[in-house]
Amino acid sequence: MGQAQSATVLEDQSSPQTPSTTYGTDNSAQPSLDSLIAEAVAYGVEDENQSLEVTAQKALECPCIAHLRSGPCGTQFSDAFVCFLKSTAEEKGTDCVHPFVALQNCIKANPDAFSKDILEDDEVEKEEKPSQEYYIKPPLWSVESKTPNR
Repeated sequence: MGQAQSATVLEDQSSPQTPSTTYGTDNSAQPSLDSLIAEAVAYGVEDENQSLEVTAQKALECPCIAHLRSGPCGTQFSDAFVCFLKSTAEEKGTDCVHPFVALQNCIKANPDAFSKDILEDDEVEKEEKPSQEYYIKPPLWSVESKTPNR
């Protein structure tokens, strides 16, 4: 989410919120999970000095992730999302293993809980091609002669 979009989200928080984007069954219009999380975080930040708990709870109220909270894995998603936002570990989220494992288990048990577009990474992983091994032949002038110099 760009700065202009974040500013718009922050300005819109002062007025009653109506979701501007609907996330229905049309998979082509669904944003990635990363962009949804970024939008929810921006939604939750009203004051830079507010606690992580308040920010996490407000982010969880964002209409942009309502469809993720209301599904069969909603509780697990909410727990993992709030834990990630409140994480103070050096590598953010590493202290949230248990909520994310619970979410992953729920997704495995309910494969239709989230859209495939949301679950897939934004970047398409390229198949690694086997690298060719090259033999580099040194130039003739760099090779020592086999006959001794006199």
